Parts: sequence; structure tokens; C-alpha cells
Amino acid sequence: MRIETLAVHAGRGIDPATGAVATPIHLSTTFAREPDGGVPHGYVYSRFANPNRDSLEKCLVALEGGAAAAAFASGSAATAAILQALAPGHHVTAPVDAYHGTTKILRDVLGPWGLETTFVDMTDPGAVERAIRPGTKLVWIETPSNPLLRVTDIAAICGIARRAGLIAVCDNTWATPALQRPFDLGADLILHATTKYLSGQHDVLGGAVVAKREDEFFQRIRNLQIAGGAVPSPFECWLVLRGISTLFCRMPGPEKSPRKRYRGAPDGPAWRNALVPGTRREGAGHRGGWQAQAIHPCDEPGWPTEPDRASLLHRASGLPNPGKSPPGLSGPRASRRPDRRSRPGARLAFLESPAGLEYPVSGRRGPGGRPVRLWRTGRKVRTPQGRVVGNTDRG
Repeated sequence: MRIETLAVHAGRGIDPATGAVATPIHLSTTFAREPDGGVPHGYVYSRFANPNRDSLEKCLVALEGGAAAAAFASGSAATAAILQALAPGHHVTAPVDAYHGTTKILRDVLGPWGLETTFVDMTDPGAVERAIRPGTKLVWIETPSNPLLRVTDIAAICGIARRAGLIAVCDNTWATPALQRPFDLGADLILHATTKYLSGQHDVLGGAVVAKREDEFFQRIRNLQIAGGAVPSPFECWLVLRGISTLFCRMPGPEKSPRKRYRGAPDGPAWRNALVPGTRREGAGHRGGWQAQAIHPCDEPGWPTEPDRASLLHRASGLPNPGKSPPGLSGPRASRRPDRRSRPGARLAFLESPAGLEYPVSGRRGPGGRPVRLWRTGRKVRTPQGRVVGNTDRG
């Protein structure tokens, strides 16, 4: 069965009690037992298991080609469970540009507990190999990275991990199984923040761990899921599963739009630091749906003002959801890497532009030869050049 079909059907089925075609939402926290104490339907308490969570986990297993999955209340909860399955004194090799939540868990939460971490440039296999030491147990891969969109050679890093007898984890949040297959490249575990592309609607928080083998290490993750209780609600599982059914309908636009924007952009400082997977600037041959544009420093003379540049963007905390319009603006904010500051106190204004379902480029040119970008909103909009225009069916 093709993966597009699995996205629609895996984990679903006709409800045996009612014949419902759409997956019902099972909100009950407790389930009936037989007089002898047996559990005929396999469910006891919703922290242990729930029909909606089982459906989501089965779907993720089918999409990634794994053996088992554990759904969590957030991507960070899933990350913490993987790392807590290690022991104090163990060592992890992780990307220097990993998602800040992952870095915080490694340094501030589990560092005092006794977990040791070396942060390296994961795009350099030699640096990864040099960072491995006798206590190393796990290599953490995040590709494309968040937010710099750096692309790691999964097969090369997993090969290093395999030769050293280490567990290889790949954060597949941004690429999704639609564009990237970490198990085929040697990964042992796959992490997802299901909040992003998989759900794709800005309305659910979730995470998941998918295992290539249902081994002892995964059982530790499962025990942490159940004992720790960081599980998604039945409704959240239902929402993510609904989002997955349209994943392959949503992916073509986010995959192609950033490269259209990049290729159509003029030369100049505004695009000097643009990072677009699949272009010469980052990871040629790798596909992905995000465009990150760094403005450094944010008060440099000559930069367009924020309202002109972002009249169609929502300003929001954290990363905007890359699965659905409208895009978001994150920043300006202080650089987390002091070596990247041009002077003390300088701030890095980082424009993270997720390509959603909007029409990307109108084909017309504005002042200075810049392309006029319009989004399908069904109403009059303001272009980045400040001109109000009417949105039509042609975009």
C-alpha cells in the first residue's frame, strides 16, 4: 500500500459497536471489567492506553515503517522520555543548533541529573565521530535543524552510531515521513512534534516516538509514557490523526513555495542570510517546507520596517505552525550564540517564514524589482511594498 493511502487509512477502521466510518472519540478515562476482573476490550485506564491513542500510534508506525510508537502530550515530552530512558553518567552527542527545547532538556533538566552532552556540528561526520567516548549511548540527529534549517547526512551519522554500538535518534518533525525516511537510512528511533506538519492546523499540541524495533530501550520509553502520564488526550489524538489524513495534500505547496520565493528574490541584504532547504544555500537535493531569513543586526540602516515587511504575518511566540496559513514572524530576539553577534547587545531579528497553502508569488514586480507576494485570503491585502490590492481567484 502506498504511503499516501496509509496516511488516510492506517490506524482507522469501522467502529464495531456502531458501524461509524469516522473514528469516534473515546473520552472515557475508565473501562469496564468482567466479573472475574478480566479486561475483554484491552483497556483499563486511559493513562495506560486509549483507543484514539492506539489509532494514532498505529498510523505513525505504518507511515514511518517502524514496529511500535508512543504518543505524548508534546514534542518536548517525547524528547524527555527518550533521554530519561538513559541513565546518569551516560553521554549524548547532539547538534549544536538543535531546537532550543531539546537543548534546554539536555543542559538544564537532565544535566544536573547526571546526563552528559557534547554539542557538535552534526553536518560534519568527523566532528560527530570525535565526540564519541566510552560513555556515549545515543546520537541525536535533527534535520532540517530548528531554526537554522541545516541538513545532516542521516545515513553517515547513523553509520557512525551503528559502528560504535549507539542508539541513533532522528527528529523528523520538519521533513515528516512524506519527505524523509530515517529508518531506511539507519535510525533506531524517530521523534515527532506532531504539533507541526503532521497535525498542520494550529490547534493541537503533541509529540511521538516511533521505534524501528520494539526492544528493551523502547519499553523504557513506554514505561515513562505511562508512569509519567505525559499523554495526549483522546481529542488531541483524533485531531492529529485527522491532520495526517491530509498531509500529502498539504505538502506540495510548503515544499515548493520557499524555493520559488528564494529564486525570485532580488540580490541584496534582505536575502543575504536566507536559508532554504533544497537550494544552494542549504542542503541541495534535500526537500523541506520552511524558509528562514536572518536579519543581523535588526537595527541595521536600510532595512525595511517591520510593518512593511510583515503586514501579512502574524506575530506569535515560538515557531509558527508550518502546515497551514498564515505565516508567522518570530523575533527580533537575542542570539543564543554569542559568537554570532556583531557587537555587544546586538539582537538577531529572525524571520521564520513557513510556507503554508497560500499562493506564493503573484508574478508581478513592485518597486525596486521586488516580487509582489500575495496570500489567498479572500479579501483585499497589503503587499510587502505597502500597496493595497484586491485578491482574486488568480492569486
